[in-house]
Amino acid sequence: ARSFADIWDIVRGKDLFYGNTHESKQRIILENNLKTIFKQIHDDVMKTNKEELQKRYEGDTDGNYYKLREDRWTANRDEVWKAITCDEGNKLASASYFRTTCNDDGTSSRDIHKCRCGDGKSKSGKDGEVSIVPTYFDYVPQY
Repeated sequence: ARSFADIWDIVRGKDLFYGNTHESKQRIILENNLKTIFKQIHDDVMKTNKEELQKRYEGDTDGNYYKLREDRWTANRDEVWKAITCDEGNKLASASYFRTTCNDDGTSSRDIHKCRCGDGKSKSGKDGEVSIVPTYFDYVPQY
């Protein structure tokens, strides 16, 4: 099973787990696909965006596009979290991956509301408030 942090590391090109031989082959394919995708994004940014972005990604041409990957992850972290935790069909009802946290009314409960408290809106853009992604999911030990 992959954690939220694993997806983060894969997108950024910094996943350190190499696993078994079959998974290593799949990882090479995935990494090559990500490099192709980020090359297309990089080329588009260099052609169409203002000087500030062009300057930021100017030296990011080693084929890995680490700066661009990092920025894309930062910009889309909340959306990735929503996609992972989407429970429209109540498929996570018996999942134990989520630990106890707060309920909508402030009482303790298991994270059955997509691991969000309150209105479920992202708070990452406001000073003093935090993202809706629980920080304890950044690195979940894998066994």
